[in-house]
Amino acid sequence: MPERLPSIGRKVFFASERSLGQAIPPSDDSVGYVVRDVHRAFSRSLQAKIAAHGVSMGQWFFLRALWDEDGLTQRELSQRVGMMEPTTVTALNSMERRGLVERVRNPHDRRKVNIYLTPKGRSLREVLLPCAAEVSDLATRGIEPADLALAIDLLHRMIINLGDSSDSL
Repeated sequence: MPERLPSIGRKVFFASERSLGQAIPPSDDSVGYVVRDVHRAFSRSLQAKIAAHGVSMGQWFFLRALWDEDGLTQRELSQRVGMMEPTTVTALNSMERRGLVERVRNPHDRRKVNIYLTPKGRSLREVLLPCAAEVSDLATRGIEPADLALAIDLLHRMIINLGDSSDSL
């Protein structure tokens, strides 16, 4: 049985502990629900901050990817952000109209289009990354660095566990 961490007075349920006849735990005791709620709270808080700069959450993800590596193809950008290509095209159309990115036909493979940040898109980095840092600071207020490091490690392990679709429960 996995080692349990203190749960601040909450019963932590492991799937292996539940038999078919047992009740399903309340949503706030489910890792999936809690992670979803945390994601939604982060998104709401960040959206409120970046909206003041005319950037949507959808655009935020593409900007982040391009700040990390400018000149990705539309397909690479879709994969990095985890969005379907039609969604990427719609977002890029909007970003191009706003002067944040430009599409450039790939000189080595004319079928590909590379996406480059404009100076305006690059300059948003200095404005928006502090917004994200503020949200992160707010979310982690009162949490010890060691606890935060452990939480991040555990979430990474869950991503790895869930990423291997060949495993079955």
